[in-house]
Amino acid sequence: MSDDAHTLIAARLRGSGQSYTPGRRVLVESLVRAGRPTTMAELLSLSPGLAQSSAYRNLVDLESIGVVRRVPGGGDLSRYELSEDIIGHHHHMICTVCGVVEDFRLPTTAENRLETGLIEALGRAGFRAGAHRVDVFGTCAGCDLAADPADAAV
Repeated sequence: MSDDAHTLIAARLRGSGQSYTPGRRVLVESLVRAGRPTTMAELLSLSPGLAQSSAYRNLVDLESIGVVRRVPGGGDLSRYELSEDIIGHHHHMICTVCGVVEDFRLPTTAENRLETGLIEALGRAGFRAGAHRVDVFGTCAGCDLAADPADAAV
């Protein structure tokens, strides 16, 4: 992650009367290392020595200032990632078997077509979109390979 992103995070925290503590920095770096929306258990495994209660408290603080966002996914576990203004616009693939959530990016031309289509469709309903996020549900490569070919739909 760039120094600019750390500077942005520190500025947002200062603006809300908080500081960029070493624990928060470790949490942010763990989210970067994970490279995808991550559960609390995964974050703690990437951040040895970080107390779970401290991690939850810091995630809430970082989420409240728009640095971290909660990502819905498969199962009941919350997942967290850095906000799009820090890591860039992307969408999510969510495995309905194992619950893993992975990021994906569309090519610019496809993203532009999607945006145009959404604006047109939503505009007909009188809705003005500010942003969009696409979550695609299906089966990840690991679960798809593990599936019995005899169970596959024809």
